[in-house]
Amino acid sequence: MRSHDREVEDGPRLLPTAADGRTRPPRPVPPSVWALPDPGLRGPEELLGFGADLAPATLVDAYRRGIFPWPHVDTPLPWFSPDPRGVITAAGLHRSRSLRRTLRRSGWTTTVDADLPAVVAACADRDDEGTWLTPEMQAAYARLHELGWVHSVEVWEGRRLVGGIYGVQIGAVFTGESMFHRVTDASKVALVDLLDRFTAAGGALLDVQLVTPHLASLGAVEVPREVFLADLQVLRTRRVRMAVARRSVTALAG
Repeated sequence: MRSHDREVEDGPRLLPTAADGRTRPPRPVPPSVWALPDPGLRGPEELLGFGADLAPATLVDAYRRGIFPWPHVDTPLPWFSPDPRGVITAAGLHRSRSLRRTLRRSGWTTTVDADLPAVVAACADRDDEGTWLTPEMQAAYARLHELGWVHSVEVWEGRRLVGGIYGVQIGAVFTGESMFHRVTDASKVALVDLLDRFTAAGGALLDVQLVTPHLASLGAVEVPREVFLADLQVLRTRRVRMAVARRSVTALAG
């Protein structure tokens, strides 16, 4: 999972209307027209191939197999399945002393799916080295969001969006794609809030793809790809829908 940091002012958006106050269930997609590889049969290889497309059916099939796209400059679309894989569970989540202090004192609130386009745009807004979140990738995740497969968590300081995270949900596994912060610890708060809501709804595993020092400080660990794929096969059929209501982050201090 990749993180970015930009400073932009935002206003609040309307929460999605849901009769039961939870995320929409994912809508079915047709079978993929591409024969994606089985990462469990590829030995130690992490780069599985190039090409295909970013259609909803392709992406859903890929994430169900533990595969994700990661565009690189001047190459056809590459598809990856890292070995080892980075994951975080509720039991393994680490809240540092400084993060607990932020949770208690910040006065921030969080929402789910209140403004996914703003979260994705903030994650993609890089002036230095470009971004893997190309306009095509952003449009693809927006389509999956409309279909109920992609969700975001927003962190608000009053009317200002100060942090967020988004990713693809496959049953009880949530693959975090990217997160950002505009104020110290705001991306960490987004991740903690996501894991808390997801676990409360029956989610089991937060897939962060690759463990960075930032994610390791929150409790991310590496597991063999074969273990991750076995867990994914069991968990991907579960029905998990998170609560979307705005709430204070003070309850997350633990």
